[in-house]
Amino acid sequence: MKKIMLFEGDIETQGYFSRQLVEGFAALGHETFMYDLSSPYVSTEKFFRFFEKGNTVLVNFNFHGMSGEEYFLDENDRSMWDALDIPSYNIVVDHPMYYHHFLEKVPKNYHHVSIDRNHDKYMQRFFTQIRRMPYLPLAGTKLNPNKSNVPIEYRKYDVMMVGNYCAPQTFEKFITRIDDEYTAFYYGIIDDLLAHPDRTVEDVVEAHLLDELGEVPEDELKKALAAVTFIDLYVRYTTRGQAVQELVDGGVKVHVFGDGWEMVPCKHPENLIVMSNLDSVGCLKKLCQTKISLNVMPWFKDGAHDRIFNTMLNGAVCLTDSSVYLDSILHDGTDCSIYSLAQMKKLPEIAGALLANPGKMQSIADEGYQLALAGHTWAHRAKQLHEWIENE
Repeated sequence: MKKIMLFEGDIETQGYFSRQLVEGFAALGHETFMYDLSSPYVSTEKFFRFFEKGNTVLVNFNFHGMSGEEYFLDENDRSMWDALDIPSYNIVVDHPMYYHHFLEKVPKNYHHVSIDRNHDKYMQRFFTQIRRMPYLPLAGTKLNPNKSNVPIEYRKYDVMMVGNYCAPQTFEKFITRIDDEYTAFYYGIIDDLLAHPDRTVEDVVEAHLLDELGEVPEDELKKALAAVTFIDLYVRYTTRGQAVQELVDGGVKVHVFGDGWEMVPCKHPENLIVMSNLDSVGCLKKLCQTKISLNVMPWFKDGAHDRIFNTMLNGAVCLTDSSVYLDSILHDGTDCSIYSLAQMKKLPEIAGALLANPGKMQSIADEGYQLALAGHTWAHRAKQLHEWIENE
C-alpha cells in the first residue's frame, strides 16, 4: 500500500480538501503525511522520515509543491519529485488556462486531474505531452457525520450564499489596457459569453479570434487563452453578483458569507445581509443553518462544485445553475432546484415558491442528501485516487 503525502498551510479550502482525503485514504489503509506549507523546513525534515523510496506518492491541489518553491528544488533546480522519483497526482480546481507557466515544467511522473470535462479536453488539445487521469469532480463534506441534519423548518436562514464577490469593474484595467480596438474585441467576447452562458470561455475566445483573423495557429491560440483569464473572472463575478442581486431586489433576503458583497449594486440593499468571511468549517456550520443555499458555478460547463455537495450533505436545498455533468446526476425539483443563467430574473420566483412550501423543501433536501452521500463525498474521491495510485 502506497504512502501518500498531501499539503496544507496555504490555500485554506484546498488544505481542507486534503484533510478530507487523508481521512478517506486512512480508511483504505494508506499511511499519510500532511506537509505544512507554512512551516516548510520543519515539514521537509518530517517528510524525509516518512518517505519510503518507490512507495511514496504525492496528491496535491493546484500545483502546490510545483510552483517553484525553493525548498522543493535541489542545487541544480531539479524538483524533489524528480530527484526522489515520486509520482504526483495534481487535482487542478481552476481552469488550466491559469496555469500554463506551471504546466510547461511539470515533474516527470506527473498525473493531471481535471474537475471539469472541458478542462480535460483543453489539456488534451494544448498539453498533449502531459499524462491525464480521468475526470474527477469535486466532492462535499458533512460537518457532523454522526448527527442527523436539522429539519428545514428549524433553520435560521432562508437563503444564503457562501463565497467572495469581486466587482467586474476590477478587471476593466486589463480590458482597456491596449487601445479602443482591443477593448471592443474583449467586450465582444464578454457580451457573447453572458448572452450564451452555456459556452466555455475557450470556445468563445477562439470563435472571436477566427472571426477577426480568419486563421489562428494553435500555438498562438494557446498563448491568447493564457492571456485572457480576466475574461473568465469578469463573467464569473458578473453572474455571481447578478444572481444575488436578482434575489434581493425580488424581495428575498439573502445572507452572504464572504468578502466584497457590499459592492453588489441592488435596489433593495436591506435584503442583502453581508456577513463575515468564513473558513471551510465555518461555511459548513452555516449550511447546517440555512434552508436554501445558492450556488453559481464558476463557469464550469461540464463539472461540479463542492458547494453543491456540501449543501446536500448538510441538509439544505441546493439552488444552482447547471452543467452538462450536473444534468446527468441532478434532478430539478427532486434533489435540487435548478435555475438558468440566461433567465436569472426567475430566481425570486423559484426561491419564493420553495420558501412557501417547507414540505417540498424538506423532500428536496432529503433526496439531495441521499444523492451526495451515495457518491459525492471526499471518501468516494479518495477511493478513486486509491485505485489509480495502486494500479500505477
